[in-house]
Amino acid sequence: MAKSDYGEDEIIHLDFDEGDGFDCGIIGVFDVDGTDYIALEALDGTHQVYLYGYQEKAEGEFDLLDIEDQALFDRVAEEFDSLMDEPL
Repeated sequence: MAKSDYGEDEIIHLDFDEGDGFDCGIIGVFDVDGTDYIALEALDGTHQVYLYGYQEKAEGEFDLLDIEDQALFDRVAEEFDSLMDEPL
């Protein structure tokens, strides 16, 4: 999707330790084993998808959590792929 396909409140900016960053569109939040995760699409032209743990804080605010365990990341990625394959 293009940046114009996302509403203003559906775009966040990711900053990385190396000092670089870019905008991402929020594809959605989904549950795996009782924990929320978020899928983000890079809006830098690569259309890469990033998966993070999602923890809601206050109204409209949330934290992104790295998924450090490879087996867990694989389960989250599999669930995301499954959801993307479902018909609308």
